Amino acid sequence: MSTTWSAYKRARRRSRQAWAILGLAAATIVAGLSWFFTTGQFSTAEPWAVGPSEAPVYNPGWMKPLRGAAPVTPERASDALERLPVKGRAAKTDYDRAAFGQAWADADRNGCDTRNDILRRDLSGVEFTEGSLCKVAGGSFHEPYTGAQVTFQRGQDTSAAVQIDHVVALADAWQKGAQQLTVQQRQMFANDPLNLIAADGPANVKKGAGDAATWLPANKNFRCHYVARQVSVKAAYQLWITQAEKDAMKRVLSSCPDQQTIYSAR
Repeated sequence: MSTTWSAYKRARRRSRQAWAILGLAAATIVAGLSWFFTTGQFSTAEPWAVGPSEAPVYNPGWMKPLRGAAPVTPERASDALERLPVKGRAAKTDYDRAAFGQAWADADRNGCDTRNDILRRDLSGVEFTEGSLCKVAGGSFHEPYTGAQVTFQRGQDTSAAVQIDHVVALADAWQKGAQQLTVQQRQMFANDPLNLIAADGPANVKKGAGDAATWLPANKNFRCHYVARQVSVKAAYQLWITQAEKDAMKRVLSSCPDQQTIYSAR
C-alpha cells in the first residue's frame, strides 16, 4: 500500500510539473503572437535604425530655384492629399526613361549636374574629386530610408551604395499624369530637388517604382515626411493618385496630423 501511495504522489508531482511547463510554453507563444500582430510583422527596420525624420530640399549656397512647377502651398499634408485627384493607373507599356529628358541634367544651371547637387546637399563631410567643385568623391550621412549611417565613396564598385531616389518614381508618375506634361516639365520633374533624396542603394532598388501602397521606408521615423513629400510633388506637377495609394497615405498621415507639406523657394 505504501509503495502504491508513493508512486501515486510521484505521478501527481510529474503531472503538475508537466502542466507548469505547458503553461509557460503557452504564455510564451501568446506573447510572441501578440508582438507579431502588434509590432513584429510591420517592423522592417533594424533595432538600431532610428533615423532622421526629415530630409533637406534646397540649399541656396549652390542650388538655384527651378521655375515652372506649381508652387507647393504650405499647409497640412492631409489637406493637400484630399485635393489630389483619384484615378486608376494609365498604361505603362509606352513608358521610356528618355521621356523625362537627360538623366541628371544641370537643370538649375549652376554648373553642376543634379546627382552631384543632391549628394552635396544630403551628405556630410563632403569631399570633391581633385580639380572639381562639383563632382562629389565621398561623404557620409544618416540615411533616411533605413536609419543607418552610410558612407559614400565614388568608384566603379562603390558608387551604387548611395543612389539618388525619385521620391515619386518616374514610372509611377508616367502612369498618373506625367504623360500630359511637356518634355520640359518632365525633365524638371526628374531633376527637381523636391523629388530627390540620397538613399541607401539596396533600399532604393527594393522600392523600384512603388508608390505608398506598395513601399514605405523601413525607418518609420521618416514615413510622415516621405508621404508628405510625395503629396507635395504630386500637387506641384498636377499628378493623380490611386485609391489604394491614398488609403496608404492617409494611414501614415493619421499618425502625424500636423505634418506639413514640403516646400522650398522656387
